[in-house]
Amino acid sequence: MFAYFGYGSNINLVSLRAKGVKPISSQRAVLHGWKLKFNVQHWFHHEGGVGNIEPATKDDKVEGMVHICQNEHLASLDAVESYGVGYDRVIVEPATENGLAKAWTYVGLPAFLNDGLFPTQRYLNIIIKGAEVAGLSESYIDKLRHHPVFPEKEYGEFHFPSHKGQIYTESSLSSIPYMTAISGAVFDMRGARSELASIAGLLGGKDMTLFFCKRHDTSDGTETMADILNGRITPAAKKYLDAYLHEFAKEFQYAGRLEYESI
Repeated sequence: MFAYFGYGSNINLVSLRAKGVKPISSQRAVLHGWKLKFNVQHWFHHEGGVGNIEPATKDDKVEGMVHICQNEHLASLDAVESYGVGYDRVIVEPATENGLAKAWTYVGLPAFLNDGLFPTQRYLNIIIKGAEVAGLSESYIDKLRHHPVFPEKEYGEFHFPSHKGQIYTESSLSSIPYMTAISGAVFDMRGARSELASIAGLLGGKDMTLFFCKRHDTSDGTETMADILNGRITPAAKKYLDAYLHEFAKEFQYAGRLEYESI
């Protein structure tokens, strides 16, 4: 087992479980002498800046959760937090009601830092919901509620290209590590800009639809692909998936359609 200090969206257990990490236990914690920032550039620029912590004065603090996790979940965390590319993983000592805990956490690497960034409202909502459920201090939550946000980009509905391309199944997609899919569209990631090439392992061979649906702030973590395909998700979540369709089409090469076998 290992201890992990979550301070951004990983305060929120729905968000953390969507990433494949199910803690054995979780408790509130405060990391003194550090400050919360949103200065790590997301891989997809429409997502603005995501969470980071940096050493600061003795009066600064970051509130969050210490999660006790199974050892096999460390690889999942490393993958979704882009360990070694966008973030480093370090040991910190947050204070809990049981004393100081030594825990892993992620800090942004210099190449991805931009102090001019802001979080999206979606991302901030996930943190705030998690903080409220966890019982973090009202003053800390209030600062989050009043934090400036990155303006949401309006995409409109995604229209599939007129050329159909190849038809893929979930099984055939899983065998092609440079292909990824979302909402029925399959994309070839070869030739993507270098920053996105570095997360091919996270996206490759997978349909990311359910992952991104559960990363929306309206998600309760129980959605299924059947819910998505039958329109049983919120309009805001549908809009979020459409945004990623547009972003994937901009960043990758459209390759064809995905037929869902197991629905």
